[in-house]
Amino acid sequence: MESRLSCRELVEFLADYLAGRLPVDQAARFDRHLAGCPACATYARTYEDSVRLGRGAFLCPDDQVPGDVPEDLVRAILDVRKHEP
Repeated sequence: MESRLSCRELVEFLADYLAGRLPVDQAARFDRHLAGCPACATYARTYEDSVRLGRGAFLCPDDQVPGDVPEDLVRAILDVRKHEP
C-alpha cells in the first residue's frame, strides 16, 4: 500500500514537481496531495508564481534596473540566468 505524501515531503520536492522532473508515480502522489490539501495547493501556486515572476524580471537585458535594487541581487540573478538552459 502506498504511503500518503506529507506536507513536508511536498515542500521538499516541489521544485522538481513543478519542473516535471518527478517520475510519473511520484507526480501522481503530488497531484493527489494537492487535490486534498488546500494549504499545499495554495503554497504550490504561489511558489510557482514567484518562480515565474522572478524569471521574467529581467527578460530584456537593456532594461534599466531600478536604483533601489541591491547590486549583489542583480549580479546573483544575472549569474543564475547564465546557467539556465
